[in-house]
This record gives sequence, structure tokens and C-alpha cells, in this order.
Amino acid sequence: MPIGAALWAVAAQMLDAAAWQTLWADPQTWRAWGMTLWTGLASTALAWITVAHVLASGFIRQQLGRWLSHLPALLATPHAAMAIGLVLWLSPSGWALRLLSPGFTGFDAPPPWFTTQDPWGLGLILALWLKEVPFLLWVAATQMQREDLRRRWQAEYALAQTLGRTPAQAFAQIIWPQLAPRLRWPLLAVLAYGLTVVDMALIIGPATPPTLAVLAWQWLSDADLITQSQGVAAAGWLTGTVLVAGVVTAWLVGAAPSRRMLGHGKRLKLAGARRLPKAVFVGVWPPNVMWTTILTAYAAVWFALTVGSASGVWPFPQVWPELWTLGAWQQVASSAHTVWTTLGLGVASASVCLLWSVAWLELAPRRWQQALQPWFLLPLVLPSVLWVVGLYSLALHTRLEGQWLGLSLAHAVMVLPYVLLALVPAYQAVDPRQAALVASLGHGRWVYLWRVKWPLLKRAIASAWAVGFAVSVAQYLPTLYVGAGRFATVTTEAVTLAAGAQRSLMSAYAALQMLLPIAVFALAAWLGRSRRFEKIAPMKATP
Repeated sequence: MPIGAALWAVAAQMLDAAAWQTLWADPQTWRAWGMTLWTGLASTALAWITVAHVLASGFIRQQLGRWLSHLPALLATPHAAMAIGLVLWLSPSGWALRLLSPGFTGFDAPPPWFTTQDPWGLGLILALWLKEVPFLLWVAATQMQREDLRRRWQAEYALAQTLGRTPAQAFAQIIWPQLAPRLRWPLLAVLAYGLTVVDMALIIGPATPPTLAVLAWQWLSDADLITQSQGVAAAGWLTGTVLVAGVVTAWLVGAAPSRRMLGHGKRLKLAGARRLPKAVFVGVWPPNVMWTTILTAYAAVWFALTVGSASGVWPFPQVWPELWTLGAWQQVASSAHTVWTTLGLGVASASVCLLWSVAWLELAPRRWQQALQPWFLLPLVLPSVLWVVGLYSLALHTRLEGQWLGLSLAHAVMVLPYVLLALVPAYQAVDPRQAALVASLGHGRWVYLWRVKWPLLKRAIASAWAVGFAVSVAQYLPTLYVGAGRFATVTTEAVTLAAGAQRSLMSAYAALQMLLPIAVFALAAWLGRSRRFEKIAPMKATP
């Protein structure tokens, strides 16, 4: 209902013909649209190729489980914190140039270079690439860890090698054509986010011109009603761009390879397997250079945020600050209400979405789940600037604008798709024969759920809740619009400070934005761990 109402509200506002004429006549629009296409498509293509290489290398060398054990820490790093950390490294006064100056560069002052907010969008592409690869790997891991798929794929992979295929050929022709179609929705989410991101684009993205999403956000924030209508039209155009790009991407990924494999199981040389060159999977790079590069970049970002949050006077080109201080953290502690607001919104939205998702997967018929899943995943593939207009209009009509309840529900709309993506593969992997076995012992459905099914799914449930919390912490536009400026969160403070010159306070809020999800992921890992020595009372048949 909130999704449908939000779409209806924003659709009614996009019927203004004058706003569309003003949009097309604005000279900024076309340049911003071109920059949007370039940054979004380039970052998505890089992420897709990197994921294919990492999965192939890890699967072939049987190291995938060890590599993916680092994913929670990477997923817990919010987009804004990643962008701020990269700015601390790549800006003209950043760490990268300090390490080379003045010995290699001769600079005694920061040069007037466009290393961040560059007109080519390279900084935004780098930041999006680093953030989207862990997300795609996490979704792929949920599929590859399913017991039914894992056993079948390993058997088919071994069979292909006995028929003369190399390990790389076996993965490219057997595993990848079956795995890639299962990543369509996550890939569409990555593409949509890359085309519509606002907070990262404000921090590290191009400024002359900005992306179309940033331009739409600026127009929507204007006090002039005509300019606001132009922003709504820009959001609509951005939506059409995302839909067209999504359809093309879904067609390119497609489900044809897996269907062809099922129909022609004896043919190992598949046309679909040749969609990506064999070099994607093997050989061009050393075994784990891509994964090592990503881990190194994340470690560098964490290190920069930690040092930056405790830095005082730090003249260029000194590598280390002249003065160390905890003044920024003291200012953060003095605004504890911001932290509590962030925690409250994250816990509330993640918990509501988890309870709803579990109830939906348990009670709804399978045909309903398949038919309505695209509807629930719409927030993943539609621009956030479009959603906030619809949610804001809905909040105004229901008098929830500027209220904590309305803001938490707006966060829940954005969190729900991620929680569903985390839970659906785990639920599909549950063997239905377990329920029949428990019923044969004379126990009801609740006994099966509490003592068999949910304990087996506790790791996936805890992980889904942690992912939902991290998504809520990272929300920027819904907090600004639906909250009506009355609620400050760690993310809104970090993005606002990124436009100023307070390096230490900006780093402190970005570090806190990262630490909160990391703590929740650690809690989820502890709750979802397997208790090897735990004694479980045997289930007895009732007379």
C-alpha cells in the first residue's frame, strides 16, 4: 500500500507539460544526463566483471568461503563513509599526494587539480565500484551456499573437467550461466543506484555538470514551485532511463543460458557462456589481485577516517597531523540524540521488515510470492529522488510528515527489498521433507518452526536484520524529506559536513556511520553462529 500510494502521488505530479518543456530547455539537463549514463553504466560494468572474476578465482581455488568471510565488514561500510574516506585520500590535500610531496612532486601547497568532484566522474565511478562489488558478492554467496545448488554445481563442475574442460572453462560454461540469471535483480539494483545516487555524488561526484539525480535534488529543494516541478520531471526522466537500462541489462544477463543448459544438458559448450570473454574468469590478473585491491581500498578508507577523526592542525604536505585531538568525538558525544535517532530508526525499520518478510514467506502462497516479488523490489530499481517525492506527498496526506513514525515507515519501505533478498534464497533452500518428518512425529507447525526451521535459518535471519539496519543507517534523502529537517542522523550530518572544511568532524561522523553497522553485523554473526556443543533435547513422537 505505501509503495502504490507513493507511486500514485508522484505520477500525478509528473503530468505537468510545462515542467517537461522547462526541463528539456535547460542546458544543464543533457550534460547531466550524459554524466549519469557514463558513471552509472561504467561502475555497474566494472562491478559485474569484478564479481565474475572473484567468484571464478575463489571457486576454482576453493578459497571462496575464506574470501567471503570478510564481506560483513565491507557491507557495513556505508556509501557516504566510503566516499568521504576516498576524498581524504584523493583530494588535492589528501594523503596520496602528501606521501609524494614534496619529494616526488615538488608541491608545497595543494595543487588546483580535480582529483575529486572531477568533471569526468572517475571518483564517483571508483566509489560506486568499491561499494557495489561486496553487495553483488554477498547476494551470489547466498545462492552458492544453498545446499541443493552447491552439491549440484560441484558435481557438474567435476563432470565437466572429466570431459576435458579446464577449471576456468568448466566455471564459465557450467557454473556462471546458472548463477548469472539469479543475480539479475541485484544487478538491476546496482545499476539503478549507480544512475540515481545522490549522497555519494554530492561528496565525490562531478560538480560541473553534476549528475541528473543531484540536479533533480537541487531543483526539488528550491522554494520556487516551478523549479520543484522541473525537479519532479527530472526524477521522472531518470526513472525512464533506469527502466530502459534495466530492461537492456536484464536481457543481456537473461535466463537463456540456464534454460538452454537444462534443455541440452549434454552440450557443455554453451552460447551463453561466451557472453563474457574467458579472460574475465582467469589468467589476465593474478589469482586474487582484484579481491586484494578491494580489501586494501577498504582498509585505507577505514584508516583515513580513523586518523582524520583525531587530527587537529595538519598543514600540507606533512603526512601526519601536528596536533592530535579528540575534539571531534567530543562534539559527536555532545549530540548524542543524533546517534540515538539513527539507532532507533535502524532497529525499528529492520525489525519491522524482518517480521513482515518472515510472515510473508511463511504464510503467502508461493504463486503470490513469485507474482508480487517484483512489486516489493521496486525501491531497488527506481530512483530515490522519485521515491522521496511520493513518500513525502503520502506523509503530508497522512499527517506523518516530520513525525518519527512516518520517518521509520519511510525507512522501512527502502529496507524491505534488501531483507527479502537476504531471506528468499535461504527459505528456498529449506528441504520441505523436514516439515513432513516433524508432522509424522505428531508435532504441529509451530514446533517445526521453533525447533527445526528457524534454528536452521538463524544465520540468514540475523544477517538479513543486520543488512536492513545498515541500509537504514545509510538513508539520506528519505530522512531529509519525510523527516522535514526535524531529525538529524549520522548520515545527514556526515554528508552535510562533507561540503565544509571541518575535516576532523566530518571524519568522526563518517567513522561513526561505519562503526554502527559493523557492531550490528558482529552481533548478527554472534547470534547466527553454530553452537557445536549445544545440547538439544530430542524430539519425541507424541502418542
